[in-house]
Amino acid sequence: MQIIINNKTYTDNSNEANENSVFVVSKQNEKFVDAAKSKGCTEIIQAKDLDQHFDMSSIKVIGITGTNGKTTTAAAIYSFLLDLGYKVALQGTRGFFINDERIEEYSLTTPVQLGNFAHIQKAIENECDFFVMEVSSHAIEQKRIEGIKFELKIHTNITRDHLDYHKTIEEYINVKNSFLRDDTKKLINKDDKNVRFNTKNTLAYSLDDPSTYKVAAYSFKNGMHVMFSHFGKMHSFSSTMMGIFNVYNLMAAVGAVHMLTNKDLDEICEVVENFAGVSGRMETIHADPLIIVDFAHTPDGMKEVLQSFNERDIICVFGAGGDRDQDKRPLMGSIAASYSKHIIVTSDNPRFEDPDLIVEDILKGIKNHQSVKVDINRKAAIKMAIDMADKDSVVLILGKGDESTQTIYDKKIPFSDKEEILKHI
Repeated sequence: MQIIINNKTYTDNSNEANENSVFVVSKQNEKFVDAAKSKGCTEIIQAKDLDQHFDMSSIKVIGITGTNGKTTTAAAIYSFLLDLGYKVALQGTRGFFINDERIEEYSLTTPVQLGNFAHIQKAIENECDFFVMEVSSHAIEQKRIEGIKFELKIHTNITRDHLDYHKTIEEYINVKNSFLRDDTKKLINKDDKNVRFNTKNTLAYSLDDPSTYKVAAYSFKNGMHVMFSHFGKMHSFSSTMMGIFNVYNLMAAVGAVHMLTNKDLDEICEVVENFAGVSGRMETIHADPLIIVDFAHTPDGMKEVLQSFNERDIICVFGAGGDRDQDKRPLMGSIAASYSKHIIVTSDNPRFEDPDLIVEDILKGIKNHQSVKVDINRKAAIKMAIDMADKDSVVLILGKGDESTQTIYDKKIPFSDKEEILKHI
């Protein structure tokens, strides 16, 4: 990739390097330094030093990390800041946005170094005040965020995920926490027992433990209503969103915007209800029967969604991704069994694994449940769930969110949970 900074070309691709370019060395391309030199490139810099070549003083970068909630929290911060009159860019799983316009479609949660800087550069060109970005564990471990100076780092939670890559939960937790060890301003979920952080310049939000932004009460009657304290003064906001985990996400966003802008908390709370959530994240597709799509694909993510509907008969449709952490599959099955009246196990993105074997792994965690069905065909599983639904139930279709394809082997086949639901209503 190439970007131009002050009329000078920077590249991380040795094939693009020449005597007039700067080769940017990262963990991913360090073995190609000699190849870049052979093309005549004489100026070599480390990715961590990019900030010395790139003036970021006009924009504030906000990084959000966590197992669950990154996308919703980032989108909420983006929405609140726009509604408060700022110019803002958003980079993450759903793509790259500037001031309510989608500039690029879906991408890596966190691009490589030059990709990040190219987006920040475009945001600066559009006079953005803030650049909000999701920060994945892969990006932290692979040092894809080197050279970026963060104004604020936000932590949502740390639970089991990506163990196909990180191998152990301890390694995964350590990688996530490494993002929080410097003196940068931070906002931490105080209720998360896995978080470890540098306390300097750190504030916190919570529902349980004492914190700077402490939820005092909440209810879910006709939407979400939250009351919280900040240094002894009470504030409140309302939202159409559902789920305790979204109380956390919105509290993180409110606290972050307060820290970034110093605007009155009541003014920030007024714009919360304008944010309706993110497509594919706890998205209500139909009201009667109630059918909801969510991206939850980890045991903890599933638990948070399922716990939000204790008052209803849950019909849970889910699978598990192939070529990913196999040990989480029975855990997902166990969570589904603990909260659901009916379970339909189906295929997710099997990739190169046999879907039947993935289902077998899931079923190992479902013991003596009254109603478990299996249908590898996700279309048929969704239709089955809808046909079972009545006024007392909620159909939760989990795992793929707003994905528009299903990955089978290395092919992406067009498939949308939302579209399949609408076909059968």
